[in-house]
Amino acid sequence: MSVTPEAAPSALPRLAVVLSGRGSTFRALHDAVLAGDVPATLCGVFTDKPDAYGLISARERALPTGALSPRDFTTREAFDGAFGDLVAASAPDWILLAGYMRLLTPAFCERFAGRLLNIHPSLLPLYPGLHTYERALTDGCPEHGSTVHFVTAELDGGPRIAQVRVPVVGGDSVESLSARVQAAERKLYPTVARWAAQGRLAWHNGHPRFDGAPLPEPLVVAAP
Repeated sequence: MSVTPEAAPSALPRLAVVLSGRGSTFRALHDAVLAGDVPATLCGVFTDKPDAYGLISARERALPTGALSPRDFTTREAFDGAFGDLVAASAPDWILLAGYMRLLTPAFCERFAGRLLNIHPSLLPLYPGLHTYERALTDGCPEHGSTVHFVTAELDGGPRIAQVRVPVVGGDSVESLSARVQAAERKLYPTVARWAAQGRLAWHNGHPRFDGAPLPEPLVVAAP
């Protein structure tokens, strides 16, 4: 386990980011916080990959970090319990999954229900799981995109909050399509994080609400 110093107390809402990889989504979120676009403080960056570049990047930005390896635990449940304790110690108001590649146990989802968000590279409910770009191109979809949703025990099945749509153009490859979707995600996720920090987004009896009203369909964020 690796933990760096905790953030100083702040009256602003506290956001924790959980990642497994390069951290490009985390950096977009942190940049939005630094720019004042998200009125919050980033209280910690956590990972299941102690060598993840995103963790290195967070340390370079002098942010609190924590890492646990699943290899040090005998079961998923044991790992998720300890990992949840690590994240909870930073006292987050919201937890944002940003390229976290492990399946969460139901207990973890329940523990943080209503304040656990994820971004997924498809227009859910289309294409949950992996290889979304390949699947969209194989099916000849006219558009692709990304979705931010509340996390539940169902894989990529939690209530949707917002989406960004990206046209598929002739000659698109996985690389070209993913580059455009990822650029759009760098606007989508900070937008939802801002709503959360402003108190506009809420969870009520298992259902999302926005500005105090039920949110039956995802909001649309324009692509950059």
